[in-house]
Amino acid sequence: MTSKRWDTSYEWKAVTLLALGFGLVGLDRWLIAPLFPAIMKDLHLTAQDVGNCIGILGLSWGVFAALMGGISDKIGRRKVLIPAIIAFSLLSGFSGVAGGLASLIAVRALMGVAEGSFCPTSFAATADASHPKRRGFNLGLQQSGFALFGLALSPIIATQLLNVVSWRWVFALVSIPGLILGLLMFFVIREPRAIEPASVDSQAKAAQGNWRDVLKRRNIPVAMVALFCAMTGVFVLGAMLPLYLTEYLALDTQRMGIVVSAIGFGGFVGQFGLPGLSDLVGRRLASIAGFAGTAVMLYVFRGVGAQPLVLFVVLFVASFFTLGLVSLLSGPVATEAAPVGMVSTAIGIVVGAGEIFGGGVAPALAGFVATRFGIQNILWLPICAVLLGIGVSLLLEETAPAKLRRNARAVELIGGEQPE
Repeated sequence: MTSKRWDTSYEWKAVTLLALGFGLVGLDRWLIAPLFPAIMKDLHLTAQDVGNCIGILGLSWGVFAALMGGISDKIGRRKVLIPAIIAFSLLSGFSGVAGGLASLIAVRALMGVAEGSFCPTSFAATADASHPKRRGFNLGLQQSGFALFGLALSPIIATQLLNVVSWRWVFALVSIPGLILGLLMFFVIREPRAIEPASVDSQAKAAQGNWRDVLKRRNIPVAMVALFCAMTGVFVLGAMLPLYLTEYLALDTQRMGIVVSAIGFGGFVGQFGLPGLSDLVGRRLASIAGFAGTAVMLYVFRGVGAQPLVLFVVLFVASFFTLGLVSLLSGPVATEAAPVGMVSTAIGIVVGAGEIFGGGVAPALAGFVATRFGIQNILWLPICAVLLGIGVSLLLEETAPAKLRRNARAVELIGGEQPE
């Protein structure tokens, strides 16, 4: 900012709108899952077709998150954010007019383009609007909307609407909030230079930068690998846990649904809780604790029998850590490692890698494990991934502003005690 007074009013307006926007991204992405039984019946789809519809969105999301992050650094946040939220909202509605597999896959692929474009740009816009001491919390708060709307509330919304309208109208109805939010963003969201104008030298350096400059920052490749480890946990649990609970633990559909909802509710709290904690204890320690906590909880979960309440509690805590890690690594860690003027580029590269491998490769590998070794062994895949994440997190360089200030003061005090 050019003045000493931070624009807190704009900060909270922007973060609120961007959190709601990313919540609608989650809703539009995961709403299709509880609707698939009805869709499969009407469009004569198979289970393989269902997997293809989910996978194509993740792949296009990952590719365009990496591409559009860099573009938004050059042309501005608003020129990407507002068209993207309008596009994925309309495309969500168009899912309801699909006449067969080909048209449904095409619509979902285009949704991935729009949602992948919105993702890193919205994270960067949140970082732009946030005071440095609240950056981790705000980035986590924004991303928590994805878990709340996408993983916790979308099954409830979808199944309740199916009681009164067809699956086609469900898609149409949920597209409306995104169009309204896009209009609000048009009037509220500012470009970064309106908040903190960059110097001519900084702008010149940013213009000369490219993705290779981003990868030279140590925390970026570390965050890419760590996010793959974290997202392996998220996507394997989201994709395979219903089968584990119904086929291995023999829970009925209603109880299974209650247990699985813990992923969304625990993730919602974790996505602002863990990054917020990292503002105090540091990014590196929070990442190590997140991976260790996930590993312990998943190991405990594996030993719990058909006890829905206990399963819910343990899964809630595991999801707190796992989805908290997603917010931490793609938010403050990527943001603070970015070169000047390349925040969205850095976030896009990290998120793109996590989506392509965590959202694409990991679920396919999980299906292989379940087929060859049995569904009861599926949890070993995310457990191994998060154990690897502990080791990767040890390579992170500390970047949390509060932690760095405390370290600097400690060095000054030690130096001051030394004799002249």
